[in-house]
Amino acid sequence: MGTSEIAASGGRGSAVPKEVDYANYFCTYSFLYHQKEMLSDRVRMDAYFNAVFENKHHFKDKVVLDVGAGSGILAIWSAQAGAKKVYAVEATKMSEHARALVKANNLENVVQVIEGSMEDVTLPEKVDVIISEWMGYFLLRESMFDSVISARDRWLKPTGVMYPSHARMWMAPIRTGIVEQKLDDYQSAMGDWHNFVDETKACYGVDMSTLSKPFAEEQRKYYLQTSLWSNLHPHQVIGTAGIVKEIDCLTATVADIEKVRSKFSLSITMDNTKLCGFGGWFDVHFRGQSEDPAEHEIELTTAPSTDYCTHWGQQVFLLNPTAHVGEGDELSVSFLMSRSKENHRLMEVELGCEIQKHSGKLVAPFKNKYYIE
Repeated sequence: MGTSEIAASGGRGSAVPKEVDYANYFCTYSFLYHQKEMLSDRVRMDAYFNAVFENKHHFKDKVVLDVGAGSGILAIWSAQAGAKKVYAVEATKMSEHARALVKANNLENVVQVIEGSMEDVTLPEKVDVIISEWMGYFLLRESMFDSVISARDRWLKPTGVMYPSHARMWMAPIRTGIVEQKLDDYQSAMGDWHNFVDETKACYGVDMSTLSKPFAEEQRKYYLQTSLWSNLHPHQVIGTAGIVKEIDCLTATVADIEKVRSKFSLSITMDNTKLCGFGGWFDVHFRGQSEDPAEHEIELTTAPSTDYCTHWGQQVFLLNPTAHVGEGDELSVSFLMSRSKENHRLMEVELGCEIQKHSGKLVAPFKNKYYIE
């Protein structure tokens, strides 16, 4: 929805100066075109709208904190649902637009827009509800949940609720024709490089071939190891989906999400097909908390769909080479996702898999590294 600046250290073990973080990340959210893209996502908008207005008891006469308020729409909805006070914290100049929207909707006596880092902002009181749209690609890219955790630990009352309250990461085996295209793109880039090396030597007398290996590594990362954004069709999913990570937003810590380590099993449900990679997505739920549950639980899912696609889509991790699989084959998957050392908002993934055929035969395991950028 918006942004709420993470502490200057940029998360543990990955120092990023604030001005660099702003240039690389926050500035995007200060443009209305970017806000419009998110505000046009009907799955996203409907889920938050229904979560608020079908659970007005969580907002009526309550104090609400909107973390990373962006345009301010969640703060406005919270006020319309009956909140007596809403603090809308936004790290960028989008706060000026949010302030204008609040005024245009005659809510300036309820909603106070605050421009600044959530970690640096001081509120005059504790809050009953924290609402935030903090989710990035495959849930945790962007690391904005860190700011929500900081806000929760500093400002949420012991009886308070989180919107959303729970989140899950999912992964499933997929088929796609893009593997061959990406491999062709990589080989074409390498062919162009070798021509460049030959021409540079012939025309200018400089041998560039010593750079061929790092160039190949660079291109391989770009074409074959960087996860792809996709809106997968459900028919591209060739097996069961497995839960990679479950998060309780009321209790999760930064340490819980800095590294996500998981092992899970998937079953192939389609006969005589190719395993071309894995698709990753997330869902979040608005359940309130055990002592103060939601009257109507709402789910927001980014799973592959024909009718309900989102701007998050899914992240696709391609296999090269692909593997032939059949119905009844079992996949034992190991998964590790950690933050990039260069930029804590980007992710690195190690994905391993062992295939046991329906016949009982084991296929040689593989392990690949990917980058979510």
